[in-house]
Amino acid sequence: MSAAPPEHGSAVLEVAELPITPLDASRAFYADHMADACKILEDGKTQVLTVHLPPAGKDHDDWRRTLARDLARQYAPLRVNVIGASEESGAELLDYLLRAPGVTGQYCPFND
Repeated sequence: MSAAPPEHGSAVLEVAELPITPLDASRAFYADHMADACKILEDGKTQVLTVHLPPAGKDHDDWRRTLARDLARQYAPLRVNVIGASEESGAELLDYLLRAPGVTGQYCPFND
């Protein structure tokens, strides 16, 4: 896990590894990374947070959508999105989301 420093009010929380099964992955994210996401959103500098998770199967979509939606609702008017993608594909999604001011609370999987 790493958090990119806020640039122009944006931050990226990089989560490099999660367990394979959806329940274990969800549990691991909430136990190991949720506090980091909240800390970033509460720092007073960040306006946009993107949580970058590793790619996963469709069976992970529900918990990831819930994560994006709940963080966005809790921290509105700040923007929060979650992406599931490799590092290379994630760069394209990050670039798009930073330039899409109306997009928040979304989970964006990228199928390589």
